[in-house]
Amino acid sequence: MRNPRIEKIVKMGLLCAMSVALMYVVRFPLILPFLEYDMADVPMLIGAFLYGPFWGLLLVGIVCVLQALTVSAGSGWIGCVMHFVATGAYVLVAGTIYRGKRTLGGALLGLLLGSLAMMLIMVPMNLYLSPLFLMSAEMDYAAAQSSIMGIVWSFVAFNAIKAGINSSVTYFLYKPVSRLFKKDFFTWEKRAQ
Repeated sequence: MRNPRIEKIVKMGLLCAMSVALMYVVRFPLILPFLEYDMADVPMLIGAFLYGPFWGLLLVGIVCVLQALTVSAGSGWIGCVMHFVATGAYVLVAGTIYRGKRTLGGALLGLLLGSLAMMLIMVPMNLYLSPLFLMSAEMDYAAAQSSIMGIVWSFVAFNAIKAGINSSVTYFLYKPVSRLFKKDFFTWEKRAQ
């Protein structure tokens, strides 16, 4: 007996697992040594395209917490919040646009506007939250924020490159992956018997 709710939960779990695995496997510095690119956004974007923006945002929340507890434990709650806001804006905008226009053009428009949303929202996030990483006994918030002002364009460039790569990968992988996810996972086992 097929249960669509269970099947959806299993598929969402697979997307979460893929996202976390990609965080470990594809991870390297871009522009500045502490700005690391990872492909974790790709499965979350695919999830938003498959199931809608709400489910995509739910994936973002789960993956951000898992990332904060594992790969990016050093960035703590600040990194978790910044990742949720950045990727959440990206996935929410892309998923919402694609939901209204389920074509390759709609996917492209969603990915472009989602990338732009992420880049725009991360400017104030980097200006106000990134200084918290630099604060220490020798450097107060104002001095840390002043330091961040000098490299804010590096953050913008990083987010543009990251979103560009992830959007391109998502654009080319979405249709083949969606064909697999639209199949009934549980009947594959029955056919094999």
